[in-house]
Amino acid sequence: MVHIIDRDKWARASGRWPHLWQGELQCGAYGSKSCLIFNYQPEIGGGPRLHMHPYCEIFIIRAGTGLFTVGDQQIEASAGQILIVPPNTPHKFTNLGPGPLETTDIHENGSFITEWLD
Repeated sequence: MVHIIDRDKWARASGRWPHLWQGELQCGAYGSKSCLIFNYQPEIGGGPRLHMHPYCEIFIIRAGTGLFTVGDQQIEASAGQILIVPPNTPHKFTNLGPGPLETTDIHENGSFITEWLD
């Protein structure tokens, strides 16, 4: 059976990253092995601090340009590109501007698990 979830039903990441995250969808309840994060960084320099997950994370860049730190690499990625971060790899990103950075982040896990490193 297919599940359709309208935007107004997405769970909000209330208080976790104020004004930085549009929403979080924990898909495990629907039988999925993935969790989706709908990320919107409106200000230049905005983004999460260094962290890692015990599973792979895939970033689909929908709009804007970001500077991604993945392990010891610095990667500038723009709309239309996809980055795949291996499990247990420290990573972070910031909005390079000039406009918002919008990504859909796919966590290959039914729920969001993060270890913050700084």
